Amino acid sequence: TTSYSWMWKRARGYFDVVCYTGTGSARTVSHNLGVAPEMIWVKTRSTAVGWAVYHSSQGFSKGGRLETTDAFGTETNRVTAASSTTFSVGTDAYVNVSARTYIAYLFATVAGISKVGSVVHSGSSTDVDCGFSSGSKLVILKRTDATGDWYIWDSVRGIVSGNDPYLLLNTNAAEVTNTDYIDPLSSGFQISGDFTDGTYIFYAIAT
Repeated sequence: TTSYSWMWKRARGYFDVVCYTGTGSARTVSHNLGVAPEMIWVKTRSTAVGWAVYHSSQGFSKGGRLETTDAFGTETNRVTAASSTTFSVGTDAYVNVSARTYIAYLFATVAGISKVGSVVHSGSSTDVDCGFSSGSKLVILKRTDATGDWYIWDSVRGIVSGNDPYLLLNTNAAEVTNTDYIDPLSSGFQISGDFTDGTYIFYAIAT
């Protein structure tokens, strides 16, 4: 069996991990990111409930789920605010039930290193400028205006001008190796014309 792992190191301005216990009442949770998180993934640790996803391009009135293909929909009771020191949650089961334990992963943009953003892809290829100088080593892409998978590519398996193997975060399926959905771009990455048109959120890390 061949396995792949993607690992983040906690660093101010880039990535942080927070564990907390739900109260059942709207509350704030402290973090050490040092900037307002632009993407947050929250998972209940103590029961079988899926992943809640906040993304700054969608705002606090919409939310997604990491384990499904669902479009981002109206969610006003999950992540409700975020600052450089805290984020706030409502009472939704995905983020804050009394006595349940949770873990939250916080992501942010660091110039030249990481980029949290959104892009509209239509028709021919779309250049995604992340402000990098030598391309992306990891790309996560998810459609928000309709159903769509959580795609993940990395430079270990290949982000090249030909076929680029990908895995889907929302399934346990084997990787797909016979598609050319993204291509190299020195400032970030390029979405090919073969990829479905739509509005997407993305997270990229530079090489």
